[in-house]
Amino acid sequence: MSNESENILSALTIATLGADAGRSILATLAIDPALLAERGDTVSRGAFAMALNVALFHDLLARVPSGAAYVNDRLDRGERVTFDHGALRTICFPDGPTGALPGGEDAFTRILVPLGYRMAAVYPLDRLRMTGRAYVHSDWPETIPQFFLSELHVDRFDAEFGAAAARIFGTSRDPLTDAANDVLKRYGAGEAVAIDAAIAALPAIVAAFDRHHAMPDFADYQLLLSRSSEAAWIATEGNAFNHATDRVADVAALAERLKAQGSPIKDRLEISATGRVRQTALRADSAERLFADGEVRTVPGSFYEFISRDVDPATGTLDLAFDTGNATGIFAMTSASA
Repeated sequence: MSNESENILSALTIATLGADAGRSILATLAIDPALLAERGDTVSRGAFAMALNVALFHDLLARVPSGAAYVNDRLDRGERVTFDHGALRTICFPDGPTGALPGGEDAFTRILVPLGYRMAAVYPLDRLRMTGRAYVHSDWPETIPQFFLSELHVDRFDAEFGAAAARIFGTSRDPLTDAANDVLKRYGAGEAVAIDAAIAALPAIVAAFDRHHAMPDFADYQLLLSRSSEAAWIATEGNAFNHATDRVADVAALAERLKAQGSPIKDRLEISATGRVRQTALRADSAERLFADGEVRTVPGSFYEFISRDVDPATGTLDLAFDTGNATGIFAMTSASA
C-alpha cells in the first residue's frame, strides 16, 4: 500500500477520527484490499460506506470496554477483526416522524440506500414488538459490514407507554447537515463525489448514529422499562450502535475460551434454523447517564458480539442471513436483568 494520503479510505478515516485514532482502527480491522486500493479525487459509495463503518466501529469500542479489551487481545495475538455487522434500534410511531427525524428505520435508510445498501430480509421480532431488517451492501456484500436495523413499534403498546414515548422521542432533532444531505443525494443519483465533499460530510453522517433526543425524565424511563427493555435502552442510548459483531471461524470454541477467562459471555450460543449462522455476545457494559432530573444513573450500554457464518451450499457463497430467534436472544444482552 502506498502513502496513506493517496488512499481514499485512510484519508476519510483520518480526517474524521484524527491521525492516531484513524491509523489505529484501520490497523485493527481486516479490510478488503480492493477497498484499500482506491485512490483519486473522487470517492466511491463503497469506500464511503466502509469509512462510515470504520468510524462507527471505533465509536463502539470507545463505549464498550469489554469489547475493546477483547479486540486488544486479538491484536496482541497478531490477528485482525473482521467486522461483520453493526446493529441499531429506532422508534416507529404509528403515524408521522419521530420528532424532527424521519420515522423508524427511514432515519437511516436515507443514509444507507444512497451508499449502496439494499434490504436483504425482514425479521419479525414479535415478542419484542419490533421488526428487524438486514441491509447488505450491493457492491461488496461479504466485506463491507451489514446493518441490522430494527424498529420498535409504539402502537403495539398501551396508551400510557405511547404518551411517555411521545414525550421522550418527540424531542428528536435531525443531525444531518446540508453538506451531508447533498453528498447522499449525489450518491443516490450515481454521481461522482469529490474527496473534499466526502470528508466534509462524513462526520455529520457518523454523528447520526447517536442519541438526538433529550434525556428523559426518570419516571418516563421507568415506565418504558416496565414494558420494554429495548425502548428504555433507546431512551438513554438513542440510535448509537447497539452492538458491533466480529466474524470468527469458530464461535463455539471462542465462547469456551472467553468463558474460561472469566469474560462476561452469554450463557449459550444462538444457532439459526439452518445451523449455518451461530452467534454469542459479551453482556452489555454499563453506562452512566444524566437524566432530566439532574441525577446520574447507571443503565445498560452497548455490547460486543461474535458470529460464525458457513457457506450456503445452494449459492456457494457465505450465508449472510440473520435469524429471528438468534436476534431475539441477542437483544437480551441489554436488558436490565442481564
